[in-house]
Amino acid sequence: MSHKTLLRTGPLVPGGVSPYGPIGLPGEGGLALPPHFTGRVVARSGAKLAGLTWHAAPDGGACFPDGSGWIYVSNSELPLLGGASAVRFRADGGIADAYRILSGTDLNGAGGATPWNTWLSCELGHRGRVFECDPYGARAARPRLAMGRFKHEAAACDPERGVIYMTEDEPDGCFYRFRPGDWGDLTEGTLEVLCSSGRWRPVPSPAALLKEARHQVEDARHFDRGNGCHYAGGVCYFTTRGDCGLWAYDAETGTLERLGGGVRAVTAAPSGDLHAAGPGTRIDLIAPDRAVTPFLRLQGHDGAELTGLAFSPRGDRLYFSLRSGRTEGLTFEVSGPFRA
Repeated sequence: MSHKTLLRTGPLVPGGVSPYGPIGLPGEGGLALPPHFTGRVVARSGAKLAGLTWHAAPDGGACFPDGSGWIYVSNSELPLLGGASAVRFRADGGIADAYRILSGTDLNGAGGATPWNTWLSCELGHRGRVFECDPYGARAARPRLAMGRFKHEAAACDPERGVIYMTEDEPDGCFYRFRPGDWGDLTEGTLEVLCSSGRWRPVPSPAALLKEARHQVEDARHFDRGNGCHYAGGVCYFTTRGDCGLWAYDAETGTLERLGGGVRAVTAAPSGDLHAAGPGTRIDLIAPDRAVTPFLRLQGHDGAELTGLAFSPRGDRLYFSLRSGRTEGLTFEVSGPFRA
């Protein structure tokens, strides 16, 4: 959990000098980093990783504690063969294991981690579902149908209000929140949609066959292809693919602000710094004072997309994937002196 967030008001301020210094020359996989940071390719689509063939089209991801080590989970945005895989790391960063945690699902784009250490894998297909998965591989994944049937993109848990925010990848998609009957149990609950008035209203039939969820509430506010979503310190940040927008929903005040453009995926470090991936192959740092500076870039991957940004539980490693088309993908790890 981040302990600082953006200033409550004011525009983003691009330019300036990164707190980590200038980006250096590219190394493994074309990854260029600031001084004192190192990077490596953890997994390649189609190649073996600890006995597992790593999936194609890597997308959303998250990290989970695992004793003295940790686990990184990654979705696969493949039709019909999507699902999700996990990599288990030892305390020293070595790879101990890799395995599937979800199989046979459709176009698993992004998702979100829960405070009770499960992974919500979201299907992008028509009438897509949310699957609650066990990152540790001990329990079978389960669909959570009360969370709605639509083109799910990402999910972000707000433990302070006991809700889960969700985005929808439609040109007129909505911004939802799911309010479970019991926090920690997603089998039942109420799906709500953010309205133009700023209020949340229940969706009458979240799994309706004939009238889609985004069209059931007259005053529902629409966004151009909701994409990544991340909650930190009272604010839910989400992106819109259609206009590459970065939005901030302040759950404490109930206000929504469009922070700027050029962002597709976002996560937060323990310092409160946001790390945002744009439509190009770079990641920028957005500091709590709203200053935007470059953090890393990838060379030699024109037309690719960065996905699955997530920090390790200690906050000293950043994971993300680079995907190009439906088959090629690289999953990276960056280590270094991230701000505490």
